[in-house]
Amino acid sequence: MSTITTEQPSTEAPKHDWLEIVRKNAANLRFGSVQITVHDGRVTQVESIEKTRFVSPREEAPKLKTAS
Repeated sequence: MSTITTEQPSTEAPKHDWLEIVRKNAANLRFGSVQITVHDGRVTQVESIEKTRFVSPREEAPKLKTAS
């Protein structure tokens, strides 16, 4: 699992720069989440958490029907 944090100072960044960052982070994820941190009504931080999923051997095996 990896975490990528992008901080945008609200005084220097244009009003909706964070929205483009959220779009890019979400587009680059296969499994995970994008978290937006807000302070005093302004976006101050965007975090992306990417998860790697593994299929268990149980889920890979074909299901067998049992005779009734």
